[in-house]
Amino acid sequence: MGKASGKLWAGPEDAERAVPLEVPRPRLRAVREWAEGEDAFRAELYEYVGGHVLTAGDVSGLTASWWIQLRTALERLSGVPTERVAVRQAYMDRAMPKYLGFLDAPVPTTPPAWTTAHGDLHWANLTGPDLRILDWEGWGIAPAGYDAAMLHAYSLAVPESAERVRRELSGFLGCAAGRLAELVVITELLQSAERGDNLELVPALRARAREVRGRMDGR
Repeated sequence: MGKASGKLWAGPEDAERAVPLEVPRPRLRAVREWAEGEDAFRAELYEYVGGHVLTAGDVSGLTASWWIQLRTALERLSGVPTERVAVRQAYMDRAMPKYLGFLDAPVPTTPPAWTTAHGDLHWANLTGPDLRILDWEGWGIAPAGYDAAMLHAYSLAVPESAERVRRELSGFLGCAAGRLAELVVITELLQSAERGDNLELVPALRARAREVRGRMDGR
């Protein structure tokens, strides 16, 4: 019951109220909550979404219009006022030195800017051929560029897809804020690899971290 009022529990309803319709997503139509003993339950009814969820291997088939929609959605979302927090400064201060300790130089942990983010923008939370952004449990304030950085990180196992993401989302990634956001996401995924998740990404994540850190120093 203790988590029933937490950030993840309330995220979809908060998004339905606060996120503008220009950010394409399935509309939340109804919510039902109930308790059985010490356990709390929640059921959510969404409008039907056609198409299919994506993988990094689907990137070559995405249209220019799809990418325009995604860029517009991220821009609109970034300005949504909220007190929700997706990534905390205390986490970055603690985790980034630990999981990026293999780099040749100290890693900055303070973002140049913060914006509102979806917070879990990997391929399985995106649909095609028409764009819809799924799963709004964890949205909130994050380092600027965080969503683009996450999508890029989850593309690294398919180099052609990663290059496409870098090109299409260069406005979010090709700046100081985007570079820091990439290191934040890489930290999170390297930490998750300790639990056995995303193991296939680890070599590419470490290589990308070295590249990004070098760019911070102009190398």
